[in-house]
Amino acid sequence: MFKKIFTNTIGILSSRILGFVRDLFTASILGANVYSDIFFIAFKLPNLFRRIFAEGAFTQAFLPSYASSRHKSLFALLVFWRFFWIIALLNLLVVLFAPYVTKLIAFGFSDEVIATAAPYVAINFTYLIFIFCVTFLAALLQYKEHFATTAFSTGLLNISLILALLLFSKADKPAIVEALSWAVVIGGALQLLVHLIVAYKKGILKKLFIAAKFRHKAAQVQEDLKRFWRNFFPAVWGNSTAQVSAFLDTWLASFLAFGSISYLYYANRILQLPLALFAIATATALFPSVSKALAKGEEQRALRLFHKSFWFLLLVLTLSAIGGLMMAPEIIWLLFERGSFSRTDTIATSSVLRMYMIGLIPYGLSKLFLLWLYAKHLQSLTAKIATYSLIANIVFSVALIFPFQAAGLALASSIAGFVQFGYLLRTFEYLPSLWSSKWATILIAALLAEIVALMLLKSLVAPLMV
Repeated sequence: MFKKIFTNTIGILSSRILGFVRDLFTASILGANVYSDIFFIAFKLPNLFRRIFAEGAFTQAFLPSYASSRHKSLFALLVFWRFFWIIALLNLLVVLFAPYVTKLIAFGFSDEVIATAAPYVAINFTYLIFIFCVTFLAALLQYKEHFATTAFSTGLLNISLILALLLFSKADKPAIVEALSWAVVIGGALQLLVHLIVAYKKGILKKLFIAAKFRHKAAQVQEDLKRFWRNFFPAVWGNSTAQVSAFLDTWLASFLAFGSISYLYYANRILQLPLALFAIATATALFPSVSKALAKGEEQRALRLFHKSFWFLLLVLTLSAIGGLMMAPEIIWLLFERGSFSRTDTIATSSVLRMYMIGLIPYGLSKLFLLWLYAKHLQSLTAKIATYSLIANIVFSVALIFPFQAAGLALASSIAGFVQFGYLLRTFEYLPSLWSSKWATILIAALLAEIVALMLLKSLVAPLMV
């Protein structure tokens, strides 16, 4: 199991390093202003769908149904075909009504800024078609216990964006935003190409082509399809709390001063590093094994895998959260403070980062508990929990936005994460079996060692920031 987690982690780490290089150039070239806000708004909607599909709902509803289907290839093909046309239609609607969609996701923007942003929203949304195809192939590769392609291929999107920034660094800011938008589409196409090549080598494409000849026998998988659709929509809602919270943050931040959306974006990017490296990598590697074990009635084996993953995640997420809280200004200074990104931007972004880091542990551990519920086909329960979490997010966002500005929105998101995690704990019938004195001792010792090391590092870095 840990070999799979390690493969995922290394792949995600390489992609995130490229992502930070991308953000470094973006901060230096675009800074934190109306143009950076426009690009982040344009990329927000397809990125929201990407995270829901690639990191959650589709895979977690698809894999259990696929594992238990007697006609796997036919089932997979029919799911893909229906989704593809739905997404293609959605993409067409966004392109045709881009100004209205832009107004919907950035309601606080003026009409002039909306008109400027709308074409970029239409371009960026095309990325969703590519990333759905990638997600579908990635799910089939996961079933075959192959994770490397998906983990490493995300870096292609970042490489595409970095090249666009380098090529257009001397251009005016509207031209840079347009170049970045097309780079998003190109990055999605490259990700799909890589997955097609690997799927061909693994024999997946061949099976799908054979299944296409038997589409007239769709009645054989109707029960599988019904179960998938019953699970999918609750799974979308149940796994989307963090993404919807981030989307809500952006929407509300459009009412604040220009730069607020960018502060949230840069801080959230840092939050996503440990979340992706550890929580998402672990859940992705664990999910096929747990699904197969539960499908075979091997609940104790599934529980042992869950137990190991829980303590691993609790350890690394706690260390990451403490590090982010203590070193937030230094992290932002090191990564972004250059060019158009000023000291004022560093201070504002570090405040937002601290508020996000408060929610790292509950959001990360929730990934594990959610996969357990998904593997047991309890998607409707996760949807109810997500609703409670989202209500908490909305209430606290409205309460905290004006006294604390962008940092208040980040804090509201973290509070919502605790609400979600609390409800998930209540649903886990094996909770007493998780606690281990050996692991608790290791965790406390590691925390004390990290705090001492961070205090020493902070004293060394502080003079450099003056």
